[in-house]
Amino acid sequence: MELKEYFRIIKHWAWLLILGLGLGGTAGYVFSSYQTPVYQASTRIMVMRPPQESVSDYTYLSGQQLTQTYVQLVTTQPVLDAASAELGYTIEREQIIAQQIRDTQVIQLIVEDEDPARAAQIANVLVVKLIEQNDAFQAGRFNSAEESLREQIRQMETQISGLQTVINQISSQNLQDQIAQLEAQIKPLQEEVLKLEQEIAALPPYVTQNKILIAEKQARLDQIKPLLNVYQDIYSNLVVFGKPVNESSNDPQLMQLQSTLELYQQIYLSLLNSLETIRLARLQNTPNIVQIEPAAVPEEPIRPRVAVNTVLAAVIGLMLAVGIVFLVEYLDDTLKTADEVERLLGVPVLGFIAEMQYKGKGEEVYVTRQPRSPVSEAFRSLRTNLEYAAVHKPIHTLIVTSPEPYEGKTTVAVNLAAIFSQAKRSVILVDADLRHPNVHRYMGLPNVDGLSNLFREQSEIAKVFRSRVDLPKLTVVTTGPIPPNPAELLGSDRMTWILEELRSVAEMVIIDTPPSLVADAQVLAAKVDAVLLVIKPGKTSAEAARASMELYRRAGARVVGVVMNRIPRNRSYYYGGYKYYSPYNDNKGYFSSAAVELEETTSADSSNG
Repeated sequence: MELKEYFRIIKHWAWLLILGLGLGGTAGYVFSSYQTPVYQASTRIMVMRPPQESVSDYTYLSGQQLTQTYVQLVTTQPVLDAASAELGYTIEREQIIAQQIRDTQVIQLIVEDEDPARAAQIANVLVVKLIEQNDAFQAGRFNSAEESLREQIRQMETQISGLQTVINQISSQNLQDQIAQLEAQIKPLQEEVLKLEQEIAALPPYVTQNKILIAEKQARLDQIKPLLNVYQDIYSNLVVFGKPVNESSNDPQLMQLQSTLELYQQIYLSLLNSLETIRLARLQNTPNIVQIEPAAVPEEPIRPRVAVNTVLAAVIGLMLAVGIVFLVEYLDDTLKTADEVERLLGVPVLGFIAEMQYKGKGEEVYVTRQPRSPVSEAFRSLRTNLEYAAVHKPIHTLIVTSPEPYEGKTTVAVNLAAIFSQAKRSVILVDADLRHPNVHRYMGLPNVDGLSNLFREQSEIAKVFRSRVDLPKLTVVTTGPIPPNPAELLGSDRMTWILEELRSVAEMVIIDTPPSLVADAQVLAAKVDAVLLVIKPGKTSAEAARASMELYRRAGARVVGVVMNRIPRNRSYYYGGYKYYSPYNDNKGYFSSAAVELEETTSADSSNG
């Protein structure tokens, strides 16, 4: 479809498009006007990172995740319930919009409500309840951690105490054994020392032999006393300090228990440090959610946006109208423009005849009643175009027909014959529509004798001629009595003879026939010089017009062109861009500008001549 075709459709259906635009806009305005206004309050919250955290890619990502966590938390039911309880009315989750501002740790909290003050109040209370919920969560987390550590410390103290008891028991048993062994070793040595000292004291020193004996005993005494002193020192350590000397460290069981005890003591100290760390963290803990921009009471509602809704509804209405228009155009199979006719049928459009406005009775020769009207001028242009088409191949006999009934073929035939006669040319108008004759009504003539009478051999042609005073050059042959077999009569040799006789007495014979799809027109078309096809824009279907052309081509008839008839006034789109008529005032009896033959039509006619 060409661009100008779109413009034609838009121009034709402009009223519907305007109606759709107007109805859509009106509906949008009315709908928006009756909607309850909704206000939107907004507040901003910053999620803070702990001060001890360093800035890195990991902490940035964790901060983004934490922010998203609070975005979800603010719309959870516990927060909403807490805020609802404080405000005294229910807050619906659908009222809340929480979103993270891109590449920041700022949350924008939006609340919608029909009351502007309440919208701001809800937003601010939600932030307070979010902070309280977060504080409660943090406190619960610290309490849980402290309780867990205290329980572990208690368990570790119990284990250390039990292990120490076992070690002490083992150590005590070893100590008693060592003391008993030392006592057993010390006592003989003490007895021997005492005996030696007594023996030395009993020997007189002035006896020479005694001196030797005393020396021997003294040497033995000097040997025993250091050993006794060592045993006594060991004994004193065992008794005074309560731990074995040297031998205890070599007990494998005791060594293993001592190692386990040292490990438990290290774990115990680590748990104490963790508990102290949590206590310090609780003391140093600062809120990580801060309201940086409180919600203010909105002044204007966010919806309904009356102007925007009106425009959108108008656009939707226009789009629906456009859709309806193109659907109708798509489903509409009728011919509407000269371009469509010429493209489909392959013959030129020779004339454009507007809808005739009759004064008085409806059926008459329009060109004689209103000779200076644009319609009369259009018939003169049609006559001229037919003369151009007959330059190379003269046209003496012309059929005027149409693809379908009620397209105005008889009107065209009658007025065309009158226009030819006004040019001082002898014309015979034959009504060959032996099924529904109408020529006699237009001409105001009786239909007693006519064409059907000429099929009798004894009939004379001149006897059926009729004429009018105001059209002296025009002769009319009406149908006469309606025969039972029109197609056979029109296709007979007698009809050929009748046509030859008529040609011999007139310069132009114009024949009104039934519509093309009736056999009468088809059989008669092969006997004449040319066929003029009349269509009514917006009524004649493309399929009927195409079928008519195919029938005439098969019959060997020459379709000289098409007349677009009964065009509504001021509907220039039917001309396919040709502006053929100008406005006129019938009361003045003249038209303001004469019809103009178009260059495109003239060139098309010349090429088809």
